[in-house]
Amino acid sequence: MSWHGPIICVRPADERTAVGSEILAPEAPIKTHLSHPPRNRVFTRVSSSPPPPPPRHAQQPQQRIALSFSTMAEVEQPQQDVKLFNRWTFEDVQVNDISLNDYLAVSAMKHATYLPHTAGRYSKKRFRKAQCPIVERLTNSLMMHGRNNGKKVMAVRIIKHTLEIIHLLTDANPIQVVVDAIINSGPREDATRIGSAGVVRRQAVDISPLRRVNQAIYLLTTGARESAFRNIKTIAECLADELINAAKGSSNSYAIKKKDEIERVAKANR
Repeated sequence: MSWHGPIICVRPADERTAVGSEILAPEAPIKTHLSHPPRNRVFTRVSSSPPPPPPRHAQQPQQRIALSFSTMAEVEQPQQDVKLFNRWTFEDVQVNDISLNDYLAVSAMKHATYLPHTAGRYSKKRFRKAQCPIVERLTNSLMMHGRNNGKKVMAVRIIKHTLEIIHLLTDANPIQVVVDAIINSGPREDATRIGSAGVVRRQAVDISPLRRVNQAIYLLTTGARESAFRNIKTIAECLADELINAAKGSSNSYAIKKKDEIERVAKANR
């Protein structure tokens, strides 16, 4: 009997045949036109690529926690390099007066900003302005007297020039100079009016920490504004001189002279 159909090559089950990027392995018998097909001679298709990774929900809890913590560390790392105007760091700034530590927003990382312009609503609620970055509060105090209202970009430019001048003159971190100037310029005692209409007298009282900061910022900017009026020196130069003298405690500072005067009047009315 002769066979006129196609001839199929069949190998034993323990052998493998590579076809392209795949391997043929025993799986199911191949149907042929032979009257008696050979036994134990089958092929299967096995991929040579590695197995897929397990799904995310199948990972171990410890591994997922480690990944999340590492991701948080990578996200929080760039925040430690925030510098004011991309030049001056907030990390080494110290508040030497313990009573003003909570009212000078400069030490925490959330107070570190690239620009003194956060557009926050700090006057919406009482004591919220204590969380405003201290350099931004100094910037806002420059926008006074009608013609300067709302000119925040101009005030930011003045502060930037002021900090550069302070850095050139003192070779120190200008943010530290600003903090020291505010600490030294805030009066600690004041006199208030006591009594009804007719008999009025003045009584010495202590000043709260927040008002000390408010008064210091007001006196510093007022002294710089008055010294720059009808003067060839710019407002940035006058503000830099005022901050440097106030940080040193020099009597050449307008804010230091006003502070001494306020405390002298209060001492006389104790």
